[in-house]
Amino acid sequence: MPNHKSAEKRVITAEKARLANRVIRSAIRKSLKAIRAADKKETLLAEVPNFFSMLDKAARSNRAGITKNTASNYKRKVHALIASKK
Repeated sequence: MPNHKSAEKRVITAEKARLANRVIRSAIRKSLKAIRAADKKETLLAEVPNFFSMLDKAARSNRAGITKNTASNYKRKVHALIASKK
Protein backbone atom coordinates (compact mmCIF):
# COMPACT_ATOMS: atom_id res chain seq x y z
CA MET A 1 0.00 0.00 0.00
CA PRO A 2 1.26 3.47 -0.83
CA ASN A 3 2.41 5.65 2.01
CA HIS A 4 2.34 8.99 0.20
CA LYS A 5 -0.42 10.91 -1.49
CA SER A 6 1.48 11.00 -4.79
CA ALA A 7 2.01 7.24 -4.66
CA GLU A 8 -1.73 6.74 -4.17
CA LYS A 9 -2.38 8.89 -7.23
CA ARG A 10 0.13 6.89 -9.28
CA VAL A 11 -1.69 3.66 -8.39
CA ILE A 12 -4.97 5.15 -9.62
CA THR A 13 -3.51 6.61 -12.83
CA ALA A 14 -1.57 3.43 -13.59
CA GLU A 15 -4.79 1.41 -13.32
CA LYS A 16 -6.62 3.82 -15.64
CA ALA A 17 -3.78 3.59 -18.16
CA ARG A 18 -3.72 -0.20 -17.91
CA LEU A 19 -7.43 -0.42 -18.69
CA ALA A 20 -7.16 2.06 -21.58
CA ASN A 21 -4.20 0.15 -23.03
CA ARG A 22 -6.11 -3.10 -22.70
CA VAL A 23 -9.04 -1.71 -24.69
CA ILE A 24 -6.75 -0.41 -27.44
CA ARG A 25 -4.74 -3.64 -27.64
CA SER A 26 -7.93 -5.71 -27.72
CA ALA A 27 -9.41 -3.64 -30.56
CA ILE A 28 -6.19 -3.95 -32.57
CA ARG A 29 -6.09 -7.72 -32.06
CA LYS A 30 -9.76 -8.14 -33.04
CA SER A 31 -9.21 -6.14 -36.20
CA LEU A 32 -6.09 -8.14 -37.07
CA LYS A 33 -7.98 -11.37 -36.50
CA ALA A 34 -10.74 -10.17 -38.85
CA ILE A 35 -8.13 -9.33 -41.49
CA ARG A 36 -6.43 -12.70 -41.20
CA ALA A 37 -9.73 -14.58 -41.26
CA ALA A 38 -11.09 -12.71 -44.28
CA ASP A 39 -11.93 -15.10 -47.08
CA LYS A 40 -12.34 -12.46 -49.79
CA LYS A 41 -9.99 -9.64 -50.69
CA GLU A 42 -12.86 -7.10 -50.57
CA THR A 43 -13.65 -7.82 -46.92
CA LEU A 44 -9.96 -7.69 -46.09
CA LEU A 45 -9.55 -4.32 -47.83
CA ALA A 46 -12.59 -2.96 -45.99
CA GLU A 47 -11.02 -3.66 -42.58
CA VAL A 48 -7.47 -2.50 -43.40
CA PRO A 49 -8.04 1.31 -43.09
CA ASN A 50 -9.61 0.85 -39.65
CA PHE A 51 -6.72 -1.36 -38.55
CA PHE A 52 -4.06 1.03 -39.84
CA SER A 53 -5.82 3.96 -38.17
CA MET A 54 -5.85 2.22 -34.80
CA LEU A 55 -2.19 1.28 -35.18
CA ASP A 56 -1.18 4.84 -36.10
CA LYS A 57 -3.08 6.34 -33.18
CA ALA A 58 -1.57 3.87 -30.72
CA ALA A 59 1.94 4.41 -32.12
CA ARG A 60 1.60 8.20 -32.09
CA SER A 61 0.87 8.26 -28.36
CA ASN A 62 2.94 5.11 -27.63
CA ARG A 63 -0.10 3.40 -26.12
CA ALA A 64 -0.76 -0.29 -25.55
CA GLY A 65 2.87 -1.19 -26.14
CA ILE A 66 2.65 -0.18 -29.80
CA THR A 67 5.69 1.76 -30.96
CA LYS A 68 6.15 3.14 -34.46
CA ASN A 69 8.34 0.15 -35.35
CA THR A 70 5.75 -2.33 -34.07
CA ALA A 71 3.05 -0.57 -36.08
CA SER A 72 5.27 -0.65 -39.14
CA ASN A 73 5.86 -4.39 -38.75
CA TYR A 74 2.12 -5.06 -38.45
CA LYS A 75 1.49 -2.98 -41.58
CA ARG A 76 4.19 -4.83 -43.51
CA LYS A 77 2.65 -8.19 -42.61
CA VAL A 78 -0.84 -7.01 -43.60
CA HIS A 79 0.44 -5.69 -46.93
CA ALA A 80 2.06 -9.07 -47.58
CA LEU A 81 -1.24 -10.77 -46.75
CA ILE A 82 -3.08 -8.47 -49.16
CA ALA A 83 -0.59 -9.25 -51.90
CA SER A 84 -1.03 -12.99 -51.37
CA LYS A 85 -4.85 -12.88 -51.58
CA LYS A 86 -6.59 -13.27 -54.91
